Amino acid sequence: MTDTTVVLAGGTGDLGGRIAQALVNRGAAVRALVRPGSRVGELQGPGITRVEVDFADGDALARACAGAGCVVSALSGLHEVIVEAQGRLLDAAVRAGVPRFIPSDYSIDYTRLPPGSNRNLALRREFKARLDAAPLRVTSILNGAFADLLTGQAPLILFKLRRVLYWENPDQRMDFTTQDDVAAFTAAAAMDPDTPRVLRIAGMSVSARDLAAVMEAVTGQRHGLVRAGSLRRLTWLIRVARRLAPRPGALYPPWQGMQYLHGMFSGDGKLEPLDNGRYPELRWTGAREVLAAPRS
Repeated sequence: MTDTTVVLAGGTGDLGGRIAQALVNRGAAVRALVRPGSRVGELQGPGITRVEVDFADGDALARACAGAGCVVSALSGLHEVIVEAQGRLLDAAVRAGVPRFIPSDYSIDYTRLPPGSNRNLALRREFKARLDAAPLRVTSILNGAFADLLTGQAPLILFKLRRVLYWENPDQRMDFTTQDDVAAFTAAAAMDPDTPRVLRIAGMSVSARDLAAVMEAVTGQRHGLVRAGSLRRLTWLIRVARRLAPRPGALYPPWQGMQYLHGMFSGDGKLEPLDNGRYPELRWTGAREVLAAPRS
């Protein structure tokens, strides 16, 4: 790529801000698209130019994308964002002659999940049909779950009880990658003109039993396993939770998190093969480093 300008959508979000900084660290000129009136937070500094644009204005989006070597999306939302707004961004990239597009996938392998098993990832599957038909090169980056959640919102490690929760099988391996590692890899891919259609990465591929062993090594205290139930039971609980508290407009209602766990513990969303070695200069954050960090 001779033109190192990268257009970034969703840069005001947590992952998007990290991608912006990782791009700057690689020498890219980042053109960050922000909606009028958006809080820009830390999306500023040398190498980052903020461009206010209405995502409903296709002409304005095309002008904002002109001259870029790649468009990277880190947009987060439901249908109006993942399919509609991101679709307008894709159309704008095509109109502006941008050669490459990285969509906001960053997930387990949604292409392998049974239809209807995960609402949010079904939106990515729907958008994938548009991506595959677009006349430019597309690269989806799949990273499992964000490893940062293991010390935060993910209900797998019960720190006070010194237990690790699992569904069905304590030896089912699951993929996790820190947001910083996802951002660094995404930046490398954005500056790489020869990326394939899909890149799969995992900073760690671990089972519940592995997590218990790592917690023992980190804390010096024994950690046991707690079986929450079978996958069939989890499916039933998802249905009950969705009926009792549907919250259709919420991005991450409790039942959506349960759907994500199902896709991980079933093995349906497992990433294979991994492309961790594509950029040898990158360093991956492992389970011990993540679990030894202060909890949020």
